Amino acid sequence: MDLSLIAAFVAAAFLLSVAPGPDMLFIVANATSGGRRAGVVAALGMSTGLAVHTLAAALGLSALFRAAPEALEVVRLAGAVFLIYLAVTSWRAGRRTPGGEQDPADATATAPRRPLRKLYLMATLTNVANPKVILFYLAFLPQFLTVGDAAWPVWLQLLTLGGLFIMIGLPVDATVGLAAGSLADKLLSRPSFRRRLERASAVVFGGLAVRLALDSR
Repeated sequence: MDLSLIAAFVAAAFLLSVAPGPDMLFIVANATSGGRRAGVVAALGMSTGLAVHTLAAALGLSALFRAAPEALEVVRLAGAVFLIYLAVTSWRAGRRTPGGEQDPADATATAPRRPLRKLYLMATLTNVANPKVILFYLAFLPQFLTVGDAAWPVWLQLLTLGGLFIMIGLPVDATVGLAAGSLADKLLSRPSFRRRLERASAVVFGGLAVRLALDSR
């Protein structure tokens, strides 16, 4: 691979990683409602989703979406439905006590934290179901491919670029999750504040769902 292209890709990938976007909002929403570990686990889930997209691109599955754009519409709607599910569950978590009762007027009720394994799976699926990431891999990665007899195989170049993107993005996302979670950990002991965070997370997930459902290519 051309080292100058790799250097340009690293610079572009870093700028894309630090720019706020839906993935970062997802991480912050989970970190503020679940603490530092939740933020880091959400970041790991997002990176796992990117690994799935990288493997799909290397296997040529991206060409399928290029040839059948209606498949992207299905993925887009599925992602929106999944985010609505997250919004509903977060809102309900903010209204329930550990026993599942309606949120009382007193401040003794606390919403249980989402299991980390479930959070990891949700973060992964959220990223995998985002057609914008598929389009990103279709439009962005090919710009940095080297052609010619001496070039690496395309699939190997795609794996390398995807791996670099994950190596750059994961530390950024994990840092964001830790920062948001550290602030939340100091405040989550207050039941009323926890409920507000859960509801704020629900609003974020709902907003992302609407954005994904209405956003056209």
